[in-house]
Amino acid sequence: MSTIMLFRFASINLRKMKIRIALIFSLLVGLLFPMTAKASSEENGEQVNVKEIIFHHLGDGYGWEVPFSHVYRIPLPVIVRAEDGKWFCFSSAKLTEVTVTEDMATGKKHKELSTVIHKEERDGKTYMFLLPHVSENANKVVEVFPLSASEEKEVAAEAAALSKENGEDIHHTIVPGYVCHDGVYYREYRTFDISITKNVLALFIAAGIVTWMVMGLVRYYRRKGLKAPRKGMGFMELIVDFVYTGVIKNTLGSRAQKYAPYLLTCFFFILVMNLLGLIVIFPGGANLTGNIAITLVLALLTFIVTNINGNKHYWKEIFWPDVPLFLKFPLPIMQLIEVFGIFTKPAALCVRLFANMMGGHMIVITLTVLIFIFAAFGAAAAGGSVVISVLFSLFMLALDVLVSFIQAFVFTMLSTIFISMSTEEHGHEDHSVEA
Repeated sequence: MSTIMLFRFASINLRKMKIRIALIFSLLVGLLFPMTAKASSEENGEQVNVKEIIFHHLGDGYGWEVPFSHVYRIPLPVIVRAEDGKWFCFSSAKLTEVTVTEDMATGKKHKELSTVIHKEERDGKTYMFLLPHVSENANKVVEVFPLSASEEKEVAAEAAALSKENGEDIHHTIVPGYVCHDGVYYREYRTFDISITKNVLALFIAAGIVTWMVMGLVRYYRRKGLKAPRKGMGFMELIVDFVYTGVIKNTLGSRAQKYAPYLLTCFFFILVMNLLGLIVIFPGGANLTGNIAITLVLALLTFIVTNINGNKHYWKEIFWPDVPLFLKFPLPIMQLIEVFGIFTKPAALCVRLFANMMGGHMIVITLTVLIFIFAAFGAAAAGGSVVISVLFSLFMLALDVLVSFIQAFVFTMLSTIFISMSTEEHGHEDHSVEA
């Protein structure tokens, strides 16, 4: 009897789940289909620049995009040093403005985000800063200086020559050392930039979330002793025990407690960054682990921990390995290979994490962009592409949640193995375990 009731309860829950999924899917289709029609009418036959859209969403920026808007940004602080060494701090909103244009034929208004020159007065001198889109320093804050009439003519002539030589629009022609804004050329200087960009703020948010999660578990054990936590804290303890016992302790043995704080921090920091990147709205949306600079720093930390704590046996195997003498003297063949291996290990960590997370984001964005591409072929093609793209996007997002955990786990596991290889004692394996 209890078995029958259990099956009935499961079937009722399954039906409710199917209804919820259908409602969510219908809502997504209802939201995205009008967007495709609107995009198709506004583009007027122009091709969608897939590359620009993908790298815009995956790249860094001086503002945080407002959800479902390509115009408005949450302003962030810009901190730069001018050419004469003076520091300036101002809002990124001062570098852009929203312009509204009206189509005389249809009467529709179109909003566009355009860059403007921000001026700062200090000590009787005017400093001008710009966020150019066509420049050697595109999408980076630069200091600009006005040119004399003769200099501007020379630069304009050089731009025309380069445009003709390269066969491109003069508005997309880059003249080294100069930038064009509203048809006027300026000399540009790449400022020393320590601004709080989108990725920097996302790093602070991820670090804050990890600290809150870990310290919450610490506070619980201080209050409750060894009583097993429940709900969120119980799930947190489950993950900690899984990584620590299953990977760190089994690999490092008695050395586990020394390196566990670093390795567990790496795991949770990467996991939180991965998951935040899957969220569309603030504070999510920043592609942190899809930024090779961030994965490079994480790999560099493992490189430092591994080699600073390397023992005599580790370094002996690098500079005088146990191989036939002719392989290491007089030509240091094996030494070169071993030294090269020191750097390939962190490089593999860096590229593996970057490539997997970057690839996942690119697939989801590409599937979404397909909707706008097929919208140009009519309502039937647009409707079909919405259904297919939404289904595949949901599948890829669900898969990315799993990949987020796997990549954090793999990075931690490989870091543990590299540390174990550099610290293990020669002649015996360390299987002792501390409580």
